[in-house]
Amino acid sequence: MELPTERDTVEFGQRLGGLLRAGDLVLLSGPLGAGKTVLVRGVADGLGVAGRVSSPTFVLARVHHPAEGGRGVPLVHVDAYRLNGLDELDDLDLDTDLVDAAVVVEWGEGVAERLSEDHLLVRLERRPDDVRVAHLEPHGAWTTRDLRPLG
Repeated sequence: MELPTERDTVEFGQRLGGLLRAGDLVLLSGPLGAGKTVLVRGVADGLGVAGRVSSPTFVLARVHHPAEGGRGVPLVHVDAYRLNGLDELDDLDLDTDLVDAAVVVEWGEGVAERLSEDHLLVRLERRPDDVRVAHLEPHGAWTTRDLRPLG
């Protein structure tokens, strides 16, 4: 699906956030500037969590708790870019978070799939005309979920 503007990327994230529930894992893939963090801002809005969403590159993971009036599902936002291997991923104890929260992992492809065979991979590409394109790749239980609301 084409995302011509930053607003389109946020709105796509809002729709995705509206579908997420505790235990869901979403992996984001794409080059620098593809819109991964912008997409997570939309996801956070769709889930109704508190706190400003920014790239957790240096802290590796941020937990955003449900805001008053939100859907009650926390968001764990992870940036796997600086991880030096699977041991560091294990140190984040994300398996525990997958019980109670929706977990979104930037740079997750090739690293975080081992957290759950049930995950949605969102590949973002940035075309030369600056339009982002999102490709969805559902795995496990995600293959039976209705993704039509995403566009």
